[in-house]
Amino acid sequence: MTHESFKSLLQRAAQRKGGVPALEALLGKRILGKKLLDDTAAQQSVAELSDDRILAAFTKQIFKSGFVWRVVENKWPDFEEHFFNFNIEKILMMPEEMLERKAADPKIIRNYNKVKTIKANAQMIFDITLDKNISFAQFINDWPSDDIIGLWAFLKKNGQRLGGNTGPYALRLLGKDTFLLSSDVEGYLRAQQIIDGGLQSKKSLTAIQNYFNNLQKDSGYSLTQLSRLIAFASGDNYVQVGE
Repeated sequence: MTHESFKSLLQRAAQRKGGVPALEALLGKRILGKKLLDDTAAQQSVAELSDDRILAAFTKQIFKSGFVWRVVENKWPDFEEHFFNFNIEKILMMPEEMLERKAADPKIIRNYNKVKTIKANAQMIFDITLDKNISFAQFINDWPSDDIIGLWAFLKKNGQRLGGNTGPYALRLLGKDTFLLSSDVEGYLRAQQIIDGGLQSKKSLTAIQNYFNNLQKDSGYSLTQLSRLIAFASGDNYVQVGE
């Protein structure tokens, strides 16, 4: 089956968003002349981050999953204070009783099962730094974007509660170039018959990765920008610049 061309996708997105300048502002990329602008999701190299910021991003996204994001953001300074600014070594030294006590504190979101992921994911980060002799931030930075689903699978297998969209959203938060499987993007992929089974099946994820890789070759856009472009061009997303 022949899929919609990148040019057609771009034109429809521009039409829905009020023209090329508005779309450029939303994508963080100048379309005319192919002049690249900074992508707001990737202004800082992931490799420059400290591993405590990686753990903080994972934890924040885990707590946001299925919860009111605003509440998580409001309580986040207390999370930082309670968990030693997510210092990996200090987290790993916390006994179980301390985790339980902190999980019961109303200053944070009291969910012991999610609090336990902090130590588990700190262990994952520590193990990689020990095994690879690089920071976990560098490990993420070096993972090739043409196999971003491989990084998703690694986080799901080796971390806790980082499967589904949680891991990918955390990576986007960190500035790692990745597409996201939002409802708009999923709807488009199904309409184009790129996938027809379960969204998170290996077959579907491989087909999605291949589709984005080909789209990237045709356009020169990042995975982040392509993911946004698809969402802007389809579904119920009618966000305009300034709204």
